[in-house]
Amino acid sequence: MKRVFSIIALLAMIFGVTAFQCSSTEITSAKLYIQQENLPKAKEVLLKEIEKNPKSDEGFFLLGYVNGQQGDVKDMMENYKKSLEISSKFKEKIDGDKLSHWADNFNKGVGFYNRASKANTPDSTNMYFEKAITHFGNAIDLQPDSLNTYQNLIFTLIQVDRSDEAIPYLETLIEKKNTADNYVTLGEIYSTKGAKLMNQFKENKNNADSVAAMVEYNNAIGVLERGREAHPDNSDVLLLLSNAYIAADKMDVAMDAFKAGVEKEPDNQYYRYNYGVLLLGANMFSEAADQFEKAVDIDPDYTNALYNLGVTYIKWGTEVREEAEAAEQEDDSYKGMFEKALPALERYLEMKPEEPAVWELVGKIYANLGMNDKSMDAYNKADQYRN
Repeated sequence: MKRVFSIIALLAMIFGVTAFQCSSTEITSAKLYIQQENLPKAKEVLLKEIEKNPKSDEGFFLLGYVNGQQGDVKDMMENYKKSLEISSKFKEKIDGDKLSHWADNFNKGVGFYNRASKANTPDSTNMYFEKAITHFGNAIDLQPDSLNTYQNLIFTLIQVDRSDEAIPYLETLIEKKNTADNYVTLGEIYSTKGAKLMNQFKENKNNADSVAAMVEYNNAIGVLERGREAHPDNSDVLLLLSNAYIAADKMDVAMDAFKAGVEKEPDNQYYRYNYGVLLLGANMFSEAADQFEKAVDIDPDYTNALYNLGVTYIKWGTEVREEAEAAEQEDDSYKGMFEKALPALERYLEMKPEEPAVWELVGKIYANLGMNDKSMDAYNKADQYRN
């Protein structure tokens, strides 16, 4: 903030020193009005100056300065640009002033965002978020290479359900900062749009919504494929990609893609895990269990793989039991599947004990296996962490 003040003070001092050098009447008057903080009159005479002299580098520079002081960043940038197109005489001052206004707008954006987070009414929350969006947008115009500004603006737009407007900023951010998180955020936006459209289709049976949903899912796939290429070991990118394939009804493509990934990188637990998720979704239990087990062999603390390994054996065992019941046959082999589920889920709970749903699931397995004491303990744990 000290730097902001020093830049403004420096400009004011320059105006005072140069006010009576060889300048047009309009330029001289504008500098005096600026010193007097009479910005409307300064703007008025500067508009006359550039009308009389379209090549007035100083006129455009001073008009840009006045625009900035009035909070009009768009016109400030335009007039500074025109000044620099005529000459580079005021470049240093322009760069300094733009940096000053960037800091001011960035800080105001953060301030309004924080006020929105603490507001007590929806109207106040939205008003402060909108102000934050305006200031972050101004800050990007002023310093297009400020990556933190892009991230703040994107996050704020998502908060107010204006994700569509965040898309071009995310694409720019990916170009400037090729991180996995940016691919994930953009992929989530497209996937969410696809899911909303698909829900609309299910309600109103309008085929246009279904077609539009597929477009959004394919957009997500395109983004996340780029993300996988840049970050092949990022589990979030891979999981979102597999989910997008499934949502787009491209199971075969997804299977082929992740199978190829496993074959290419057999020691990549994330490829193993996501291939397993696809196989589990297709009820290919034996193949899914194999992939999850290999993922856990690579990374024994991979909680998602442990959980899904347990779920695979539970679903497999449930299918065996239901088929036997439907055929009115006695078949206790499902219990072997449930027994295989236990070590993975117990290991999961060692690392993430505060999961009531998993404790309840384990309790059901113990009950099915006749382990009543353990079942009761598991249900008590579920109640303990649920409350």
